[in-house]
Amino acid sequence: MGGPRAGAEPQSAEFQPAASPASPTGSGERHSGPGVRRRWAALAAYLLSGAVLFTAYLRLSETSSPNSDSANILLMGQDLLHGNLLLHGWYMSDVSFFPTELPQYAMLESFLGLHMQTAHVAAAMTYTLAFLLAVLLARSGSSGRAAVTRTLIAAGIMLAPQLGPGVFALDLSVGHIGTAVPLLLTWLLLDKLPSPKWYVPVLAAVLLAWALVADPIVYVVGVGPLGAACAARVLRGFATASGPWTSRLAGQWYDLALGAATAAATGLAWVANNLISAAGGYTVNRLPFYLTPWHYLHNNWQAAWKVLTIFGANYHYTGVSGIWLVLAFLHLASVLLVGWALARVFRRFFAVSLVDQVLAVAIVLNVALYMLTNASDEAAHEVAVIVPFGAALAARVLVRPARQAGAASESRLRRVVRVAACAAGIAVLAGYTAGLGYELTQPSAPPANTGLASWLARHDLTSGLSGYWTSSSVTVNSGNRVQVRALMQYTLQEDLWMSDSRWYDPGRHYANFVVLDSQPGYFSHWEPLQLIRTYFGAPARVYHTGPYTIMVWHKNLLRNIPGREQPTLSPGQLSALQLSHYRLRPVQS
Repeated sequence: MGGPRAGAEPQSAEFQPAASPASPTGSGERHSGPGVRRRWAALAAYLLSGAVLFTAYLRLSETSSPNSDSANILLMGQDLLHGNLLLHGWYMSDVSFFPTELPQYAMLESFLGLHMQTAHVAAAMTYTLAFLLAVLLARSGSSGRAAVTRTLIAAGIMLAPQLGPGVFALDLSVGHIGTAVPLLLTWLLLDKLPSPKWYVPVLAAVLLAWALVADPIVYVVGVGPLGAACAARVLRGFATASGPWTSRLAGQWYDLALGAATAAATGLAWVANNLISAAGGYTVNRLPFYLTPWHYLHNNWQAAWKVLTIFGANYHYTGVSGIWLVLAFLHLASVLLVGWALARVFRRFFAVSLVDQVLAVAIVLNVALYMLTNASDEAAHEVAVIVPFGAALAARVLVRPARQAGAASESRLRRVVRVAACAAGIAVLAGYTAGLGYELTQPSAPPANTGLASWLARHDLTSGLSGYWTSSSVTVNSGNRVQVRALMQYTLQEDLWMSDSRWYDPGRHYANFVVLDSQPGYFSHWEPLQLIRTYFGAPARVYHTGPYTIMVWHKNLLRNIPGREQPTLSPGQLSALQLSHYRLRPVQS
């Protein structure tokens, strides 16, 4: 941010950014000479780093198996490509990702096609963008050795997601990690653009509204933290300034404008969502959300292990042993660094920049939301945003900018501590890098239900029904040649969760088989035999292949789905029916 404004307390020397050294060549260096070469070299370094990181995270993403969640996002992207720009007929999960990840998936599908591999490419791209933006934010306001140290801290914290659930949450799942990209871009603009300027709050409002339409968690990790930080700064500035109250308030106009930008973003997002609905666009499922009652709160502490998961430090996770246990304990250093940074920010809240305040408040609110509400039942992707936020915050707060000329030399004790900290940091970073390399050697995980997709195609069974975790994964694995649609486990009704209601229209489609899956586990087992006999009758043929049973009829089963004669379910009714798909979903291994 710019220099202190009227009524605002100047930053302490500990947190104050270094003054830019005068250019020996004058302003002409902006257009030629060493300055330009340095900027081009920096750009080339970022592009090269991005390419290397993307390659690594693409390989890492392939160690986690994409399922019907990934498949449904791909099918939405394909529908966008075919001109359904508002996704008419689609029922999303409780998050739309409409203006963020969905266009990205559609763009990739335009030249990669409808394949599960496209989901890996998109996930690697998203995590690479979050990584690079977090590093840029971490380096902001520093140069020289301090910039290098900040880069290493931020990059180290994000470098190696924990194999299994960590990779799923950060480098495969279309979850909240993608929301970090527009938010990091917003914080970068607030940190880099000159202030106070009138257009900065305008840009912030537009960016926050964009992210808010995609993901309501932005209320907790974007809009709320920025509004709270600005309110605190205004109150303190007003209380410490002197003069008439009107002049004191006028001195806080920039923070007031940024606070107003959060309200404007909320209004813009509300208008955009209502315009999409009025134009016949997609429907977002609204799930119950509530604070956990006090006498049940102890049950939520298991969510703390999931917070450790996204930092690569969940040593309690089932199956973690040997080298994986060592790596998990090593990643506790990242958690300690972020915790230390949070403590320093809240101890000297008004001595740090606005962006540092926002990052700290966002991390605390996200973890509190996760630990104190029914969101604790969800997988680790619910707190994925705090990884890039924590990486940037730890680097910015724990590493001071270069000392200004004339500053007193540091004491011998401080020098010893600094050298010891550097040595420990280098050792930890080397361990993280070795761990990432070891993770990249692990075998790729095939997409779910690939064998079933091939079997159905060979037997000319091209349109049928099954459970959620079998249906769309088969559809995408077959390149849309075999279309399997999801039915509810306990009612056999249309499963309107990340699905297109037009799939179930018997006037458009003909489904003549049902696939049962006898494998144990939430992501596999689906055998509602009694309901199938009740609504569809006895099949004409029955096949068995592996754990699957394929029942075939000589009729269109879509006409016999229970509830077809009923009007479309309201969002409230859908919430009750779809809750099991979200609330009961475990961490994927």
